[in-house]
Amino acid sequence: MLHYIGKKLIYGVLVLWGVITTIFFLFNVLPGDPATVMLGERASQEAIAAIHKDLGTNQPLALQYLAYLNDVSPLSVHETNNTESFWYLRSDRYTWLPLFKLGAHRAIVLKYPYLRRSYITKRNVSDIIRQTLPETAVLAVAAMLIATVVGIFLGVVSAVKKDTWLDKTIFVSATVFGISAPSFLVGLMIAWLLGYVLSSITGLSPSGSLYEIDAWEGPQLSLKNLILPAITLGIRPLSIIIQLTRSSMLDVLSQDFIRTARAKGLSERTVVYKHALRNALNPVVTAVSGWFASLLAGAVFVEKIFNWKGIGNEVVEALNNNDLPVVMGATLVFAVIFVIINSLVDILYGVLDPRVRIN
Repeated sequence: MLHYIGKKLIYGVLVLWGVITTIFFLFNVLPGDPATVMLGERASQEAIAAIHKDLGTNQPLALQYLAYLNDVSPLSVHETNNTESFWYLRSDRYTWLPLFKLGAHRAIVLKYPYLRRSYITKRNVSDIIRQTLPETAVLAVAAMLIATVVGIFLGVVSAVKKDTWLDKTIFVSATVFGISAPSFLVGLMIAWLLGYVLSSITGLSPSGSLYEIDAWEGPQLSLKNLILPAITLGIRPLSIIIQLTRSSMLDVLSQDFIRTARAKGLSERTVVYKHALRNALNPVVTAVSGWFASLLAGAVFVEKIFNWKGIGNEVVEALNNNDLPVVMGATLVFAVIFVIINSLVDILYGVLDPRVRIN
């Protein structure tokens, strides 16, 4: 079992290394000068040269790549004496715990990953992500709860009412609105219909975040602003869960133990929810675990449409301003979340089913 867990962890680390490498080279081939973004078009050559030195962009690309790996890694090697070196362990960049020295001028430290600084606001990217990620997480959890509860219920109804008008209506609606329609289009439709046309009935606003600023009382929790973006974000996984639940339920309902339960005189409700549904939820659980990480990354357009102050909205603003460190940091955080969730699910499968470990 330890060998299986170790193998999964190594795979996760290799995936993260590949993602970091891709992110670095992809964003470093884009046109544009970070010094110009930070200082403006009329900046002097001396000021531009100072920014390039501070960012390390005056170094060869290979050294910049190694420096980026060193920054985002929890274990890293740094200069301890030469304050002019880009590898110097600066207190305004790193929060670290020294482990041991490598000679007189270098040390290996354990630190928080350093995701660089925003070109525009000069804030640490890790601080920006720490501030905005919780609101995106709340939105993703709410969307996943809606998708899971409603999706399982409609999937069960669709399976029980197979080939009826109700089954066909649920299936067509899930396919058209959940899978075929782009999320940004669905978001605009929901914002217009429920936030504008029917706002007097729903009492909902087409824009707003988890906290609204009151002039007298400061930030106030506003859960009603969560409803529309959560519905929009949850529509696609809702459709997948409906189809998975329906397919799995139809398979389980055809099994011998279901016929035996009915022959014993159990009510149809007991047969469906106590016996069939319990055995049909395995693929649904797999989908839920995978989709949660996807929702965090997929919230970009939804947050922009509803003006939700999460990490997705921050990424869109960073792209508009060519603020690459924010985009790179957010992309890396999404990748880490994907790898962690998928690794945990794989390890859990290995614990529950020994055959997985053998394969």
